Amino acid sequence: MAAETAVITGASSGIGCELAKVFAQHGHPVVLVARSTDKLEQLAQELRSTFRVQALVLAADLTQSTAPERIAEDLRARKVNVDILVNNAGFAARGRFSDLDMQRQLDMIQVNVAAVAHLTRLFLPAMIERNLGGVLNVASIAAFLPGPLMAMYYASKAFVLSFTEALHEEVAGTNVHVCCLCPGPTSTGFAETAGAQDTVLFKFGADRADAVARFGYNALQKNEAVAIPGAKNKAGVIAGRFASRGMQRKIAMTFNR
Repeated sequence: MAAETAVITGASSGIGCELAKVFAQHGHPVVLVARSTDKLEQLAQELRSTFRVQALVLAADLTQSTAPERIAEDLRARKVNVDILVNNAGFAARGRFSDLDMQRQLDMIQVNVAAVAHLTRLFLPAMIERNLGGVLNVASIAAFLPGPLMAMYYASKAFVLSFTEALHEEVAGTNVHVCCLCPGPTSTGFAETAGAQDTVLFKFGADRADAVARFGYNALQKNEAVAIPGAKNKAGVIAGRFASRGMQRKIAMTFNR
């Protein structure tokens, strides 16, 4: 049986790039989605030469509400069946909600929330019909608590976590796997883009993107509903459950300063 084809958004860097490598290493043909065509082409060539898999490049800007439909149309035209969808693309912005650029925050909702739901709705029905495939949504440990100074980002990841857990139950009893990967601080360009590289959170250290990607791939294979890499991150999430909502807000505020 042919290996399952994986579509990976945000594949040009960070965790998305490492996820593409892990899927390719396990023999999956991959479709790499991001805005940066040059970076995607470079990665695709690396995957073809290193792992001897098919690697397609699909440039798309997920801040545009029409992007998911265009992605689906492009793949239909290429006769590519999407077996695994990896919703990895996302970004953050640090600062007070009232001070941050509104369009930037609306774009965040579009990428982190709307595109995740839209792409999943486009590709999940066929997976269920074939009784094969999977969805790996990348959230964050930020999903487990409110996040002052990164309010919109934390809220968007709370959506991804809740949405993914619900889908996990909806497809129970099928061979379709649905998993939410919730990494903690990770060594990527994420913090710099968000303006969070000097926060207390990142001063505690960051995980390696390749390790997070391997953890996420394995969790999807095992059909784990929620996957939190790293003992420190797991402990933080567990400890947070014993704190009041008010205390959670204050803790997050301290880490995001």
